[in-house]
Amino acid sequence: MGNRKQPFGYRVEMGEVVLHDQEAKLVEYIFQQYLSGASFNILVAQLQEQPIPYDEGKLWNKNMVARILEDHRYTGEGGYPAITDQETLSKVLEKRSAKQAPAQKTEAQKLLRRLSGHSPTKQMEQQVLNLLNGLIASPERITLAKPEHLPQIPEQTLQRELDTVMEQQSIDEHAAQKLILAIAATQYSAIDPNQYETIRLRRLFSKHELMTELDAELLQSSVSAILCYRDGTLDIQLKNHQMIERSETV
Repeated sequence: MGNRKQPFGYRVEMGEVVLHDQEAKLVEYIFQQYLSGASFNILVAQLQEQPIPYDEGKLWNKNMVARILEDHRYTGEGGYPAITDQETLSKVLEKRSAKQAPAQKTEAQKLLRRLSGHSPTKQMEQQVLNLLNGLIASPERITLAKPEHLPQIPEQTLQRELDTVMEQQSIDEHAAQKLILAIAATQYSAIDPNQYETIRLRRLFSKHELMTELDAELLQSSVSAILCYRDGTLDIQLKNHQMIERSETV
């Protein structure tokens, strides 16, 4: 080993690596506290209050704590005296991996981000859940405001022409068929897409059960935008352009 610096917790005596009693006890304490739920910030704060340094002249920091918690030599590897056991180290490494791995976003959370333009939070998810559950409980709240002035359509004129054709003794079937198709096309073009969406949404929500977790499929099928405010509240816009406001969660 020579004069090479040893891991924290060890020292060399007569050419042999032995435990540094005070440091070894501190290593054991760090493992125990971390598994008990202490964060790196808490551990660093505690270590800075005691007199044993990791390196002379340097304050304890997170990197020092991490090096200790990830060092296999503390289990007796490489001829080092054991300070902890393999089971304890495995638990620590498993906990470290779980904390370092980014949490996978659910499909609902991905949609929340896309619809709002903000990173989804638990508060956002819960508010959207509450608003949608309110519509599941009362789908009749999904409405479409009637326009003040309905556009005049030529359907009545076409119907009169069809009536005239049908009243003739010798019916011009070709002309009647053209008029029937023209009336159907006029009726179809007169349908307000928002009206169609309103009917579709009512059916969708009336068939859905109350949710305990946000349903990504329902969210995608019903909501076109989420409006977020500085106070943390939000409104949602349905696909028929109806706004469901935050006050409706009460």
